[in-house]
Amino acid sequence: MSMILDGSNGVTFNDSSLQGAAASPYGLKNRIINGDMRIDQRNAGASSTATSTGSVYNTVDRWNYYASVGSKFTLQQNAGSVTPPTGFTNYLGITSSAATTIGSSDIYVIQQFIEGYNVADLDFGKATAKTITLSFWVRSSLTGTFGLVLQNDGDNRTYPITYTISSANTWEQKTITIAGDTTGTWLTTNGTGFKIRWQLAMGSAYKGTSGAWTASTVYGVTGATDILATNGATFYITGIQLEVGSTATPFERRMYGTELALCQRYCYRASYTGTGTPVGAGFWSNSTLVATACKLATTMRSAPTISYSSIGDIQFLDRDVAWRAATSSLVINEAGTDAVNVGAVCSTGSTQGYGTVMEIRVANGWFQFSAEL
Repeated sequence: MSMILDGSNGVTFNDSSLQGAAASPYGLKNRIINGDMRIDQRNAGASSTATSTGSVYNTVDRWNYYASVGSKFTLQQNAGSVTPPTGFTNYLGITSSAATTIGSSDIYVIQQFIEGYNVADLDFGKATAKTITLSFWVRSSLTGTFGLVLQNDGDNRTYPITYTISSANTWEQKTITIAGDTTGTWLTTNGTGFKIRWQLAMGSAYKGTSGAWTASTVYGVTGATDILATNGATFYITGIQLEVGSTATPFERRMYGTELALCQRYCYRASYTGTGTPVGAGFWSNSTLVATACKLATTMRSAPTISYSSIGDIQFLDRDVAWRAATSSLVINEAGTDAVNVGAVCSTGSTQGYGTVMEIRVANGWFQFSAEL
């Protein structure tokens, strides 16, 4: 791969992506995390179905969906196995599962919530609010007008946007410049600073007019195509960048380890590796009760919750060098943003005071900490 070295502008790759630009020397120009859809801790590239209603994280990292009714579409990293745009290896693919009739109050979107700390310098809600530019690559089996919105945490400051897909099944890059909102409340701490929602289908009650800030609670744009109204319709997206200024610059390529760590602030998943995956160490409080300390991969946004594939997949070492499966739900006894104390009960145990290791010891097993917005 060829690249151009420029001390003032950083490193420009032959696909025009940029790393280490002078305007953002620490790789923080792009406020979107995992905009190139490389990280997929939950599914490792497997397809998932939007079975649950509401806002759900079950696709590539940092991305979630909202669905009024479940099982209307599937999500997958590299769905359909098409060639991504030049310079990219991954994309998020949405496939409609049926020709859905869209009710007036229905909402179907894919979205990313951006932490307030990461957009605090944009000064939204103030007279000094900065202009921002959103750019992305999109490909769909449908053509026409499509919609997205930029919103605050309260969903009461919204900028609806339309864009056009001209050619079916062809990657097209879109660039949208938005004047900063000088009113409203925009969070600047570890809550949700920005919400960006791509419209998959939207009821008439939640559509707004494109091109201006509004105090209305809308999640889509009037006149936009309802992708889910067509059975088998596809919508693929990647290379998403949100940056300061009125010009879209080349996509910021961050090192894989950096992007993974950014994702792990919100979700950290450990999976079975074949011989067991340690996730914590501690001691037996009595013959059946264990307490283990788990060091998190990075400082998380807030004290996390835990989930796991199955309670029997999580096992604890006893003094006889045997593994004992947990029999009750794991609980967080003490929670921090850097480490947590996890407790469990086992049917047969060890001796009070003996040390233990908590591991994932069953194929396809996983253990996850979540602090998503």
